[in-house]
Amino acid sequence: MNEDDDLGALCAGAGRSLADAERPVLDRHGLSMWQYVVLSALAAGAAPSQLVLAQQIRYDKTRLIGLLDALEAEGLVARAPDPADRRARVVRLTPEGSRRHAAVRAAIREVEERKLAGLAPEVRRLLREGLAHLANSD
Repeated sequence: MNEDDDLGALCAGAGRSLADAERPVLDRHGLSMWQYVVLSALAAGAAPSQLVLAQQIRYDKTRLIGLLDALEAEGLVARAPDPADRRARVVRLTPEGSRRHAAVRAAIREVEERKLAGLAPEVRRLLREGLAHLANSD
């Protein structure tokens, strides 16, 4: 690594490396990366609507329908009309969705621990803080 390395390129490389390491975990659990992202967002709480969920995960709202259809067919999510707006649908995890998400999350944490094994705990904490800051800034 060099101080002059482009941060975007470093993040892209790290993202590819993590995605490659996590892909076998997701495959074993029958999920795509985007399906896992949806489950993770819902694990934080029911989405007030499909539109809000798409905005939260920064995913195209029209493509989200296919992801939700597949997750619903597997019994991992449920959609219901929003009592305040019948045109909108509230999305939530089912008990099976919560179980599958927890299992995948635990396995992904193991992958992350292997990838970060050479870093001191304080460096790991700072890395997570820095990445969270980048992910949530405009």
